[in-house]
Amino acid sequence: MLLTTAVFASILALMFIKLSFNVIGFRRKNKVSLGAGGVDELERAIRAHGNFAEYVPLGLFLIGALELNGAPWELVAVLGALLVAGRYFHAKGISEPPPNFTQRVRGMKLTFAALALSAIANVAWVVYRVMALA
Repeated sequence: MLLTTAVFASILALMFIKLSFNVIGFRRKNKVSLGAGGVDELERAIRAHGNFAEYVPLGLFLIGALELNGAPWELVAVLGALLVAGRYFHAKGISEPPPNFTQRVRGMKLTFAALALSAIANVAWVVYRVMALA
């Protein structure tokens, strides 16, 4: 079962919904149905939402694969927490006017750490499991 991944996927889904509502709200406020219409706050909301959608699926896939292959839940939880924190800080940094590049960079570092460590952990865990079975 993917219990730990399910918790982090749920948290990330709620974050995604919040980012979606931000885009919808700015579209309504500024009467823009497609694109950003030259509205800076809408452009930031669109990119925060889009960037989230670009990085989260791969992160969840890697974390889920690790858990599905029997890695310790603590490892899965740390990687999930890194991904959640990274996406939170990035969205906060890009969304708030004026853009807070410190928060945005922190978010990307945490996101890349989650992705890289998840990829490395998957390879290491598979090697470990194969060697243990040999």
